[in-house]
Amino acid sequence: GFKKISPTKILDEQRKVWIHIPNSNGGNENTGKGRYPVIYLLDGDANFNHIVSITESMSNAGLCPPMIVVGVLHPVRMTDLTFGTDKETLGVVGKGEEFMLYMEKELMPYIESNYPTASYKIFIGHSVGGLTVVNTLIHHPVLFNAYVSLDGALWWNDQQIVTEAKIILANKNYKGKTLFMALANRMEVGMDTLKVQKDTTESTELIRSNLEFIKDILKSKTNKLRFKHNFYENDDHSSVRLIGEYDALRFIFDYYKLKIYNSELADPNFKLDSLLVTHYNNVSEQIGYLIKPDESQVNSLAYYMLSQKQFIKAEALFKLNITNYPETAN
Repeated sequence: GFKKISPTKILDEQRKVWIHIPNSNGGNENTGKGRYPVIYLLDGDANFNHIVSITESMSNAGLCPPMIVVGVLHPVRMTDLTFGTDKETLGVVGKGEEFMLYMEKELMPYIESNYPTASYKIFIGHSVGGLTVVNTLIHHPVLFNAYVSLDGALWWNDQQIVTEAKIILANKNYKGKTLFMALANRMEVGMDTLKVQKDTTESTELIRSNLEFIKDILKSKTNKLRFKHNFYENDDHSSVRLIGEYDALRFIFDYYKLKIYNSELADPNFKLDSLLVTHYNNVSEQIGYLIKPDESQVNSLAYYMLSQKQFIKAEALFKLNITNYPETAN
């Protein structure tokens, strides 16, 4: 990745962001082969390397598209990532609304005008970053397509966001939006996710506020939110990030991987070209812009069919590439 200063009038100071362009695009080059979804990552300095490694290994394995990662750094994270003043944390005045205005009006347009971005956007945050993610989903759902909260601090200000969300979740349509929530285990021995809901101690407020919010999501039959949550019994507040990030991206892109069975390769009558077209039509529909069958993937399959003397299948695959990539010398 490489580091950039993001100028901002809204926050009246210079802001650092770290940016990773997919390795398949030539790493640090801004021009290149494709357009890429963008992950906007809070606490960029702490989470950047995780996410870059996960997205690179997942895209190499065909589990998700290559992605641009934008890690946002916070001079004072509690100011950026909280909202209003919490009576328990005296002295912290949250300016989360201003920070999100900077994200929407300055940072995101800057990234979109300077890098090869596609329209699909993911927002990831941990702890108070998770609070910001959930707050944005509830109040500004149009900003991102997918939202990931990793052990989000939904307890903030007497669980203000949980209260605000109750009415909104019951009435708003979140069709086309995805939310993944990771919950860590910081409970005492003998406590579980059912018992903890009756607890009143401060140490369990984070998990209780998350469980309450999850209940409200599941209660509403009309919100159409694509939702998953995982409770990680063996992970604490810090270690839940890595496993939660991976599981979140697997869930967000669960439709992306192309499955071809050996029996389909072996069957001379099986239409591989139709399978590819159907799969990528579905991927395009889910992600919201056109993704064609990958040229080199189709080429390899076609040559494999040729080696198996399945000439009809090979011809159909080569023709698919001619249709999709008429400009290629190959």
